[in-house]
Amino acid sequence: MKKQILIAPALALSALSLSACAENYAAEGGLAGAAAGAGIAAVTGGDITRYALAGAAAGALAGYFVDKNDKCDGYDRDGYLDDDCFDTRGYPVDPRY
Repeated sequence: MKKQILIAPALALSALSLSACAENYAAEGGLAGAAAGAGIAAVTGGDITRYALAGAAAGALAGYFVDKNDKCDGYDRDGYLDDDCFDTRGYPVDPRY
């Protein structure tokens, strides 16, 4: 039990130091979520794998919706326009407003 509790802060620190070149924080959110889930499991005595996977899924989903650079990145590989491009030169007006 004591070893598991000491592993959780190390996982959290390692997740915070990583970064990716994507235009959102899905990878970082997944890593941080996995570390947080493992930490919670270590403290509560739950299944570390299950909590880490659930945390990774929640963190990746949350990170996917956070724009990393607040700049116009154009269209992504799925054909969706970056929200920062609307109303800029060469891109359409934002249809949501």
